[in-house]
Amino acid sequence: MARRKAQVAAAGSSDDDVNLTPMLDVVFILLIFFIVTAQFIREPGVDIKRQEVENLTKQNPLGILIALDAESKIWINKQEVSLQEVGFEIRELREDNPKGKLVFQVDEGSEAGTMIDLIEIINKEDGQNVVQISTAEE
Repeated sequence: MARRKAQVAAAGSSDDDVNLTPMLDVVFILLIFFIVTAQFIREPGVDIKRQEVENLTKQNPLGILIALDAESKIWINKQEVSLQEVGFEIRELREDNPKGKLVFQVDEGSEAGTMIDLIEIINKEDGQNVVQISTAEE
């Protein structure tokens, strides 16, 4: 009789325990999946005061972000780049993300000549006829 009570008590205690290991494994796998597949927002490395316009369309996902600040300095990946290096930087970033869109941020105080030179280089290197220019939302 004592043996039977011990077996019943042992069987009851094993049902009361909840094994959380499989649930934690699933949570970690989901976390890794979201980290690997997430596209992080890229910043040009400088604050840009953009123009406000009425014909806004969202461009997602961003692949390459080029910024032209108020002093007409060019910024790519938080680094200042000369006009001659822009083509090389675009080719290098295209190798990492061939399908991402190229978006150009222009400060309203920058020189128009530098912007036109940059657009020509972007068209030459990226092969697109249209350069997406980022603007401020109203």
